[in-house]
Amino acid sequence: MNKAPSVIKWLNDLGVEFDKEADGTMVTTHGGGTSRKRMHACKDYSGAEIMRTLRDETFNRKDKITVVDFTAAIELIKNEKGEAAGAVLMNMETNELRIAKAKVVIIATGGAGRMHYQGFPTSNHYGATADGLVIAYRAGAKLLYQDSLQYHPTGAAYPTQILGKLVTEKVRSLGAKLINKDGEVYIHPLETRDVNASGIIREVREGRGVKNDVQDAVWLDTPMIEMIHGEGTILKSIPAMYKMFIKYGIDIRKEPILVYPTLHYQNGGVEIDKTCHTNVANLLVAGEASGGVHGTNRLMGNSLLDVVVFGREAGIEAGKMFKKIKLSKELSLKHVKDFEKARTAAKIKGNAVSPKLLPRYTHGNPEFEKEIPGASK
Repeated sequence: MNKAPSVIKWLNDLGVEFDKEADGTMVTTHGGGTSRKRMHACKDYSGAEIMRTLRDETFNRKDKITVVDFTAAIELIKNEKGEAAGAVLMNMETNELRIAKAKVVIIATGGAGRMHYQGFPTSNHYGATADGLVIAYRAGAKLLYQDSLQYHPTGAAYPTQILGKLVTEKVRSLGAKLINKDGEVYIHPLETRDVNASGIIREVREGRGVKNDVQDAVWLDTPMIEMIHGEGTILKSIPAMYKMFIKYGIDIRKEPILVYPTLHYQNGGVEIDKTCHTNVANLLVAGEASGGVHGTNRLMGNSLLDVVVFGREAGIEAGKMFKKIKLSKELSLKHVKDFEKARTAAKIKGNAVSPKLLPRYTHGNPEFEKEIPGASK
């Protein structure tokens, strides 16, 4: 698939404020593992800027799109042919259940970072609990690469309030180095993410990390950026990073920051083809909830690209399908009962409610304290 250039142009034409030279040329930058400059960005607000533009487009359309707030899909509905035909929705404030009939269902629920695999902090939003994968799997969709998760090498390791927050790779692409407690630059800052993440973990485990009361870590030498590119570069190129740390009295222009890997991206997901179809008829999946697009190791910059390329592809495909499908009259949740029978037959036990929707971060909650070491302290 070679649709990235056309999608970048589409976003630019919609009004996304990509970084550009004075003559209007798009700025391109290096990322970890890349052999050439191949990434476009909007300072370090790329995701927020794309969302701002697409949200405005959604709400300004003449043919209004209905948006139902505070409501989550908790089960897919199928018809008598075994095709996806809608979803059971739950209002997360009132617990009211509603039924949404649909000709086509698109799952775009993102990742699973808030499951805190191996006890790691996460950069993910609070709803990233693999909900889409759960309801798709119960409906019979195939999953792949579920063992593959990406730990971004530079999550904030201090202070506590931003533990796990993403320190974008753009910081390293601008010249910041990873440095251990002995002042050694022990690795190239733009190795692939898995190499840099494992390198940080190794430095900490072998005693070359920086001790602190939040998370042992290594230094990221952010002042190096302005030594290389000149004063004002940080506020111009990575203002979000500056604002994230200055709230807590840390000026990244003048002092380095502490970083440690953070659970960032779900490489696995629901198996799709190039037009986002799953093996369940009329069920499409796009974005991080899909699996296989990146294999088992994603390069920097490919996630937002994946989301927009395949999200747009899913929308185009659904638009074509919609015209040919009639709404089903017979709706069923038989697949849920069949799933429970199979689970019982396999002697799988457990009382965890799924989908999880939101994790519980409360002291005294055994589930939370099991997931996050030190949470009860």
